[in-house]
Amino acid sequence: MLGILARTMVRAGMVKPSGLVKPVSVTRIAGRYLAHQEGLPKLPVPPLQQTCERYLTALTPIVDPEELNHTRQLLEEFQKPGGVGDRLQKGLEQRAKKMENWLSDWWLQTAYLDYRMPVVIHSSPGVVLPRTEFSDRQGQMSETLPVEYLGGKSLCMNQYYQVLSSCRIPGTKRDNVVNYALDKRPPTHITVVHNFQFFVLDVYNSDGTPLTVDQIYIQLEKIWNSSLQSNKEPIGILTSNHRNSWGKAYNNLIKDKTNKESVRAIQKSIFTVCLDAPMPRASDDMYRTRAGVQMLHGGGSRWNSGNRWFDKTLQFIIGEDGTCGLIYEHAPAEGPPIVSLIDHVVEYMKSSEMVRTPMVPLRMPQKLRFNITPEIKKDIEEAKQNMNIMVHDLDMKVSVFSHFGKDFPKSQKMSPDAFIQVALQLAYYRIYKRCCPTYESASLRMFRLGRTDTIRSTSIDSAKFVKAMDDPARHNTEKVALLDKAVKAHRAYTDMAIRGQAIDRHLLGLKLQAIEDLAALPEIFMDTSYAVAMHFNLSTSQVPAKTDCVMCFGPVVPDGYGVCYNPMDAHINFAVSAFNSCQDTNATRLAQALEDAMLDMKTLLEQTPKAKL
Repeated sequence: MLGILARTMVRAGMVKPSGLVKPVSVTRIAGRYLAHQEGLPKLPVPPLQQTCERYLTALTPIVDPEELNHTRQLLEEFQKPGGVGDRLQKGLEQRAKKMENWLSDWWLQTAYLDYRMPVVIHSSPGVVLPRTEFSDRQGQMSETLPVEYLGGKSLCMNQYYQVLSSCRIPGTKRDNVVNYALDKRPPTHITVVHNFQFFVLDVYNSDGTPLTVDQIYIQLEKIWNSSLQSNKEPIGILTSNHRNSWGKAYNNLIKDKTNKESVRAIQKSIFTVCLDAPMPRASDDMYRTRAGVQMLHGGGSRWNSGNRWFDKTLQFIIGEDGTCGLIYEHAPAEGPPIVSLIDHVVEYMKSSEMVRTPMVPLRMPQKLRFNITPEIKKDIEEAKQNMNIMVHDLDMKVSVFSHFGKDFPKSQKMSPDAFIQVALQLAYYRIYKRCCPTYESASLRMFRLGRTDTIRSTSIDSAKFVKAMDDPARHNTEKVALLDKAVKAHRAYTDMAIRGQAIDRHLLGLKLQAIEDLAALPEIFMDTSYAVAMHFNLSTSQVPAKTDCVMCFGPVVPDGYGVCYNPMDAHINFAVSAFNSCQDTNATRLAQALEDAMLDMKTLLEQTPKAKL
């Protein structure tokens, strides 16, 4: 495994003088990058009346008529000329004039840094890569950004520059993120963790040239051989705890000079590589699910949960048993830049590159030392217990839908993403006999420093379709027409969202503007409808990749699901999560209902002559 890892790192441009790592190229790229960034439009503030109307439309399928009426009255009051909404809207518009992006700072704070739940499961996504065929350590160790476009429009590349040499720092009330990539002397090392022991591995020679595959392999082997004891304190598990508890433990941990230097070395490193011990064997049909949980949380304190630094933005995970993937801390970046990095790595691994290895002997990679006081030991024990509770509570199902992929919806002139989202609506409705608030992330990277907005997949049209689908009194032609309408409605909402005209971030902005103005919180934000609308029983994301991988994340509410998918040409990779502590949810049941819904929709379309829609 070490050979593959070494090859991966060199070929991926992670340890060659790429613009992401080396200072020379950073300045060269920085000029071009800044010119590109300045050419991007600023995120607009949508018109107030438009958002209020669209909010009511989005509420229609998920709240009862009486509640909807009450909200309609509140919204009429809210948007009166010279009223509360009008004042907040003007405040937002002023903010948008002054700032590069009126939302990005607020979003980073409210969605991530102020969020106090553990990053594990609740925030950090994991990615399962295709299984690598090796079962020994030899296999375990050896394996400038072009601007991206969407529909002809260039996208913001800022997130790519936040992924390497960055780390989240815990606080007792709020966290922050540090990024060392643009320092005058950017970091030239990665950290490697094996059997809970951390090492600094310099990936550049003293003359600035990157280490070759063979050199990295030799260094990894040295790390491996000097960390065979598996009885060490899993210091990394501290990073999995509730953020306030970890913030407190962190302040205590870094009082010691040695500990502070070790922690700083991890934070500054380009990324972390976790060399994992083998997990209990799983049957072939359970393998992907087990790999998914290994990427998300490491399996608990008995297995690999201590073999991580969960605050690190990027951690590659290489299991001795061939399980490969990564986990990333969500604050600096969304899924697509991470997946682009994966595609880049996998593509590079296909090419063979012969580089003569210099005969210079390399220094032993430095082992990071930690002084464990009784108090730190107590914090580790608490983190272990909390981690094991989370591990037992996560209900996960990773599956491959092998009947068709993007190819079928495309043959029906339907958006594959919209088709999958409508199928998800049908699956949920069949189980619960109701429509629920659904979140799908939409990229705002068409705008400078854009992150995401929400595609609300539950629409009036999707509700009409899911209610009609299993109704024997409805004709198939009518069902097809309703399906077509539901898919088109989803496509329209998606287009609206990526153009900065969705409702969720605008509503958040109005709410935060009120808080900033020290004004009373407007009634629309204390309304039952608002609480219902923000309780996303389905939190979903399409993360397409060229690589046959799948991303996974936990639900965002106790009685909800997390659903992530990667639609390939002829199959679709799905990851569905829920919590065991909720009696009403079951990941396997939803995954099965989703598969049935997809097949039923395909059959409906194939058996029904296309009417003139």
